[in-house]
Formats: sequence, C-alpha cells, structure tokens
Amino acid sequence: MIDLYTWKTPNGRKISIMLEETGLPYTVKPVDLGAGEQQKPEFLAISPNGKIPGIIDHDAPGGPVTIFESAAILTYLADKSGQFLAPSGQARYDALAWLAWQVSGLGPMMGQLGYFSRQKERNEGAIARYSVETGRLLHVMEKRLTEVPYLGGQEYSIADVAAYPWVAVFLSMMKEILPEDARELPALAKWLETVGARPAVQHGMTIPA
Repeated sequence: MIDLYTWKTPNGRKISIMLEETGLPYTVKPVDLGAGEQQKPEFLAISPNGKIPGIIDHDAPGGPVTIFESAAILTYLADKSGQFLAPSGQARYDALAWLAWQVSGLGPMMGQLGYFSRQKERNEGAIARYSVETGRLLHVMEKRLTEVPYLGGQEYSIADVAAYPWVAVFLSMMKEILPEDARELPALAKWLETVGARPAVQHGMTIPA
C-alpha cells in the first residue's frame, strides 16, 4: 500500500492522477496547507522541504520507500508500475525532459503569476513579467503539441500527468491575465480535451475532495 500525502493543488493532483492511472493501491493522507500541517515534524520527516506531495510505499522491495517532490514520485511510480514512461531510449528521456520543463518552468511561472495577480496591492511589474513568461511557455507547449500528440511524444506519459493539473486549473481560472496570443492555442486545447477525458484524470483531479 502507498500512503499519499497531498492537498488540493496542481502538484498534489499530479500524484493522485498517476496512482489512478496505474491502479496501484493507495490511501490518501490529507495535509491541510491552510492549517500549516506541512510544517509538522511528522510531515517534514517525509518531505524535508515542507511541500506536498509525498509518498511512502510500504510494499517496496527491501522495505518502505519514502519520496518527496512530484517529479521524483512520478518517475518512481512509472518505474514501479511499468507504465507511462519508456524503460529506455529516446522516448524515456523525452518524457523526462518535458517533466523537468514542467516542474522547473511552467508550474513555477504559473504559480507566481497566480500569486501576484491575487494580491490586494498589485505589483504590476511582477504580473507583467510572469504573464509574459507564462505565455511564452504555453507557446512552447503549443509548438510541441503541433508536432506530437503528447508532451513526451507519441504516447501519454508522466510529462502529461505533470502538466495537466497546472494548465487545466490555470486556464479555467486565470486565462484573462495572459497575453492575448496565449489564451487560445488550438493544439493545447485539443490536448486538454484528450487528457481531461481520461477517467483516471477526472477522478485524480478530485483527490482530496
């Protein structure tokens, strides 16, 4: 059994989607970020950075394995299940590269743009900076998706699992603060529809409720 420590954020929902996709058995351990539960010693023992998600795999060979950071967890679950990440070769590293792109660029830029756009005292310089960069990254994604159906290439992978919660939530709530040319991207829209139609994605996006 895998314990999933998570909350209602895009980063958390990456892992619930992946667990639903793989069919690996898991239990949900909510970590209420608003109540500061991410700073409790018992959670910091799992995730030293005080961020969700984290997992403990009690069924790992050789004894329990504890992992924090969404990219590491997704890679682990893919390797454990033998799904959504090629075992070797170009396809594996393409998926890992786009996973790294999401966690190092797209997610942080969307997060910063969302943060500054919600403040009562608006920092217009910060909003403009993160809006332009988020728009640029969405165009990078659009170009990729005009060439192949999924971020990793021809097959759905952990790169798509990582990107979907961020893009779906952001575009549903904050599209208007993007540059106009980044608000309607056809290949990206098709990808959102395709990935969003997967039952595991739909269920994973509701966890925790």
